[in-house]
Amino acid sequence: MSPAPESKQDRRPPYQHAADELRRDILQGRIKPGEQMPAIRELQERFGVANMTMRSALNVLRDEGLIYTIHGRGSFVADHDGGGEFSANYTAPAWYLSKKGQKPGQAEPGEGRPDDAEAAGANLAEILTSLRDEIRALSADHQELRREVEELKTAQRPKS
Repeated sequence: MSPAPESKQDRRPPYQHAADELRRDILQGRIKPGEQMPAIRELQERFGVANMTMRSALNVLRDEGLIYTIHGRGSFVADHDGGGEFSANYTAPAWYLSKKGQKPGQAEPGEGRPDDAEAAGANLAEILTSLRDEIRALSADHQELRREVEELKTAQRPKS
């Protein structure tokens, strides 16, 4: 039996393929921060996908913080530093690299790699610690508010 063509080996859903291509356009500066993303209909035609598939791709980019949406106006590219988290840690999928003649793990032009992985890990640890502390503080505030609400409810109950 002959091996499956390279394009068939990547079994990810079409919305992920579209999100990868748009992410690459954003990170390589083809769509700049503050610019409006093309209309969903244009993107549907470009990628040959359905409306909901394209919306899923945009949701991926929104969840990553690369774009934001203003209701009634469209999606826009968020500010990013161009060499940050996304371009440093992103490796293109094998199906895309095979079209470009590259091997997985090779950086695309304009895509940097972190020189010091330990420093990146330390930065991530700092961020996670900060988030944990913030969550704890919010949880304590939440518990205090619940106590106050219970006290108010008790004070307002008629005494028998």
